[in-house]
Amino acid sequence: MRQVVLDTETTGLEVEKNHRVIEIGCVELVNRRITGQKFHRYLNPDRDIDKGAQEVHGITRERLKKEPRFADVQAEFADFIRGAELIIHNATFDIAFLNAELRRLPGGAGIITEHCTVLDTLVLARSMHPGQRNSLDALCKRYAIDNSHRDYHGALLDARILAEVYLAMTGGQAILTLSAEADSEVSRARRQDSVSGKIKPRIPVVAASDEELALHECVLRALDKASRGKTVWRM
Repeated sequence: MRQVVLDTETTGLEVEKNHRVIEIGCVELVNRRITGQKFHRYLNPDRDIDKGAQEVHGITRERLKKEPRFADVQAEFADFIRGAELIIHNATFDIAFLNAELRRLPGGAGIITEHCTVLDTLVLARSMHPGQRNSLDALCKRYAIDNSHRDYHGALLDARILAEVYLAMTGGQAILTLSAEADSEVSRARRQDSVSGKIKPRIPVVAASDEELALHECVLRALDKASRGKTVWRM
């Protein structure tokens, strides 16, 4: 399963006022693992940046003068996201801006959902934590994701943070590690005792509470909706 965690920065908040995308950051996940593959571009918007937006991301128009325009990177961007599930926090915002950029291209280039599906982690978070704050910063705090290095919003940095948040929200990322004790004489002796029956390990069974089961069902319903009923656990 290939997923792409995506974030953008823009010249302002209103796509209807012809505000533009000035940064795209994407991080690839394959089978719930961060692969290290990414797509990251700054873009020349050919217009001023609102003061409020600049205070959020710290990007100036002067900084972008020599950067490519969206039309120059569109093909590479489309290749990177094609066929993947996009994971975006507050997807309505980013998708609206990206679709507006695609519509400006000569002849048009369709819309984002013609290339891939979209999972909105804000919708998912609200279903899991109703009535609570579900901004990216709030989710970092809730799931103990370190974002202390985030002085400004940046598309690639926020995509990396969101990837960690998404994995934590949906069950964590399984990582196989080998400790220093793994090949020690003590650990080998323990394994031999276990095989010979000298040690009978106790395996605790912890049943989920009614509240945990209800929250789990909320997550499943949100994922069902995002995947349009194609989740394997419902088949």
